[in-house]
Amino acid sequence: MKRELHDVIIRPIITEKAFKAMEKDRKYTFEVPIDANKIEIKKAVEEIFKVRVVKVNTIKMKGKPRRLGVYRGRKPAWKKAIVTLAPGYKIPFFENLGV
Repeated sequence: MKRELHDVIIRPIITEKAFKAMEKDRKYTFEVPIDANKIEIKKAVEEIFKVRVVKVNTIKMKGKPRRLGVYRGRKPAWKKAIVTLAPGYKIPFFENLGV
C-alpha cells in the first residue's frame, strides 16, 4: 500500500526542547505514523518543504496511562521523527510561529 506524502507527516511537534534543537542544530520534530520508516519520512519532508535532509532519527513513544474517575485507560502509542537538515536549509513554517 503506497502512502501519500502528506499522510507521513501528521503534525509538527512544537515544544521548547524542539525549538532549541531547531535553532542550535537544524533539527525539526514531527509526529509520524507508527509504521512509517526513515526513508518515507525523509522523502516526505524533502518533497513537502523543499529542503535537503541529512539524517532522520525515530523514537517510538509509549502510550501513557490515564484515568477518568474510576475508569482506567491508556493513551495510544505514537512515533516521533527528528529530522536534521543540511546546512543552509530552513523550514519557513517554523520560523513564523513567533516563539
